[in-house]
Amino acid sequence: MKLLRKLPPEARLLLPAFVVILVVVAVPLLFSLYTSFTSYRLVRPETIWNVVWFKNYIKLFGSSDFWWAFGRTVLFLTVVLNLEMLFGLALALLVNQVTRGQRMLRTIMMFPMMFSPVLVGFQFKFMFNDNIGIVNHILQNWFGVTQAIPWLVESHLAFFSLACAEIWNSTAVFAILLLAGLMAMPQDPLEAARVDGCTPWQAFRHVTLPFLMPFVYIAMTIRSLDVGRAFDIVKIMTNGGPAGRTELIWTLSARAGYEDARMGYANAMSYVAVLLSIAFTVHFFRKLNASRQFLNEVDA
Repeated sequence: MKLLRKLPPEARLLLPAFVVILVVVAVPLLFSLYTSFTSYRLVRPETIWNVVWFKNYIKLFGSSDFWWAFGRTVLFLTVVLNLEMLFGLALALLVNQVTRGQRMLRTIMMFPMMFSPVLVGFQFKFMFNDNIGIVNHILQNWFGVTQAIPWLVESHLAFFSLACAEIWNSTAVFAILLLAGLMAMPQDPLEAARVDGCTPWQAFRHVTLPFLMPFVYIAMTIRSLDVGRAFDIVKIMTNGGPAGRTELIWTLSARAGYEDARMGYANAMSYVAVLLSIAFTVHFFRKLNASRQFLNEVDA
């Protein structure tokens, strides 16, 4: 009690929030970190005290299944983030040109991100179904395709289908942030570029795009954390199949933890995935700081 009285009033007001964060976030994180150094199995609770130190991590780094999942996760991150950025930028530029009904368009543009990833996974699973899916129905009836395309059975097509679902679900994040950047952009530089005889592409490339880059990297940072832990859509649509060809780190970790009951090994894998997400986040933060510094130098 004496220690609490010594704290400033602001700190005492924040103390309950810190306690909640400690209980809800810090304790589970520390527990999972501890179990990653044990041979903990869900079906044998007593193994939680069997410390094996770095054995799980050594086994993990020697597993070809893990490295394939790791590579697919990085590829999925790279493809999805870049395509979301391009589509989001295109949407933002188009909506920014609209003078009437822009508020309604902004609301409609946000609809996909309001859907649960589980619901999106089921939606796209039925859309890409090779027997009853609407995608094959359109291809066969409108474009003369004679055979059903196995979207979720062939490995490359399954990866493409997962990317489509993820992009549809979250492109709005980029679109909204980039639209906010376009609306906040001063018009004087664009008018000066037009007076100097710049083409629309040159004005976009050398004036608009550099101004938008901080917004791009903010969206990249947010989405890299989401895509890096992609689980729901992959679990629903392919469950890591066919033959593990769409297995990402988080689905592989869930399989090891809940299907094989190797929770210690699964937690070790999860912490490697967390480090991957942190690496992408740090990279985009550095890019964000560099783009801000560039804009400050231009303004100066």
